[in-house]
Amino acid sequence: MMPKTSAEFWFDPLCPWAFMTSRWILEVEKVRDVSVQWNLFSLAHLNRNKEMSDDYKAKLLPSWHCTRVIAAAQKDSGAGITLPLYTAISSRIHLKKEKVSQELLAAALSEVGLSPELAVAMNDESLDAMIIESHERGISLVGNDVGTPIISVNGVAFFGPVISPAPKGEEAGRLWDGVVGVASYPGFFEIKRSRNVGPIFD
Repeated sequence: MMPKTSAEFWFDPLCPWAFMTSRWILEVEKVRDVSVQWNLFSLAHLNRNKEMSDDYKAKLLPSWHCTRVIAAAQKDSGAGITLPLYTAISSRIHLKKEKVSQELLAAALSEVGLSPELAVAMNDESLDAMIIESHERGISLVGNDVGTPIISVNGVAFFGPVISPAPKGEEAGRLWDGVVGVASYPGFFEIKRSRNVGPIFD
């Protein structure tokens, strides 16, 4: 039996496009022999040196809050908790349209069987180094001019794909085949068109 294809996925829980792509990857795992490792990415860290308004900086603060809680959960329960907690947090943000808060994070922690008290980690800056290390490992594979999601598979890494809605079943598998095939060409760098829809979650 051939071994599973190992892939990695970098996400920031605040990004609706990364969350959409993550739902596609979960479909891919059902129809292709792929196993995914889930890694933290920080939009706040990515934009740390960019000139921006105080209002925009404040909008990025929840990036730290969410990723710190996931990092704390990883330290407490191992890497296997990453996907369930990511799903629990981002479902509340993007599907239920809840504002990031300690209450939201506590509810997400409870949903995955962890103590809601771990939500206080949202303000624990000592966890930032762990988040940044994961973030920088992803960026090192693709370069500095991208965001989240980042996917790495078979030694090939790329930003995206940015999709909406997320395909299901064999359609998800065909998209996977195509994306990985295109990205595998060493001289391939970019393909893009204007988005005419927002994230469509169903």
